[in-house]
Amino acid sequence: MQYESDVKNRVKRIEGQVRGLMKMMEEEKDCRELVTQMSAVRNALDRTLALIVSQNLERCIREEKMDGESSGDLVKEAVDLLVKSR
Repeated sequence: MQYESDVKNRVKRIEGQVRGLMKMMEEEKDCRELVTQMSAVRNALDRTLALIVSQNLERCIREEKMDGESSGDLVKEAVDLLVKSR
């Protein structure tokens, strides 16, 4: 699967946030600051995951419609992926 540049940019931004976490730990920052940053990283990952699943689902449904197939199984699989990620 090819990933759009916006998705790759999101992952790069998350990578930077994680590096920031390591720096905060090395600088022995307050745990409240660290937890706040960790929460931001987790939220960014969750949003990126949802974007990837939705883009993949959209693409697969379009392909199946062209082939005349049902998209019910794809929707179930996408929902399962999202639930599994939690």
